[in-house]
Amino acid sequence: MQMKGILPALVTPFDASGAVDHDTLADILEFQLKAGVSGFVPLGSTGEYYALTHDERRAILKTVREVVGDRGELIGGANGSCTREVIEQVRLVRDAGYRNVLIAPPYYALPSQEELIGHYEAILDAVPDVDIVLYNYPVRTNVEVGFGVLDVFKDNPRVIGIKESSGNLLRAIEIGEKYKGSYQLSCGSDDQALDFFLWGATSWICGPANCFASHVVDFYTKFSAGDIRGAQDVMRKLFPVMATMEAGKFVQKVKYGCELAGFKVGNARLPLKPLTDAEKAEFRTVYEASQA
Repeated sequence: MQMKGILPALVTPFDASGAVDHDTLADILEFQLKAGVSGFVPLGSTGEYYALTHDERRAILKTVREVVGDRGELIGGANGSCTREVIEQVRLVRDAGYRNVLIAPPYYALPSQEELIGHYEAILDAVPDVDIVLYNYPVRTNVEVGFGVLDVFKDNPRVIGIKESSGNLLRAIEIGEKYKGSYQLSCGSDDQALDFFLWGATSWICGPANCFASHVVDFYTKFSAGDIRGAQDVMRKLFPVMATMEAGKFVQKVKYGCELAGFKVGNARLPLKPLTDAEKAEFRTVYEASQA
């Protein structure tokens, strides 16, 4: 798989009863496809995978695959707190017809780098018919996908890329330079997207694309055409809202952004609580400024 362009990290819409709203999910997919995204990543952090049942995950994967068809690349999130659980999730994604999975270090267990290498080796051995995109998000897992891990898998054709969400731009630069040709680098730090692409990223796995699809696609189109100033202008307009999202309550703000964009996606599931009226007003200010 070639990881190129904008790959929205999909929200999971919920209806008034709290059930997954597949009709709204389909509408969001069509909205983003019309804007020109290259593919989708369901069951990630933005999609609240941790708050979903196995049956809900299967149903979401099915809806996304049926709606998208051959119109975009698909990468399914497959995460858990131990190797056994992650292997179960990888098989669930594979059985839904996905070839590519996005896998972060297991949270809570806090594996060493040697143990993390063993974790990924066990997944590769247990499910030989999927390719892996590594996911470095230490703020969520408290474990980094270190350079020792990247060294081990750099020649493995089934470990195809890394979504870098550490917020450490120097690390992203080093990955882009040191592992060029070994890993496809995907931006996972939304407020650093321009810098990522300047240093070799080929894609942006982007939660804000749920509500800013046309903007982020416009950014990528301009950058790909060599219009760096134009891409910078788009990011300059988006930066305040991206920075606000990255500052905290990311999922709730993406969902509220979807509401402002015309999609009723419901609230995040507990333990996450809805934004307060003051937080909504603050977010709406930067959201509306980005639309001007």
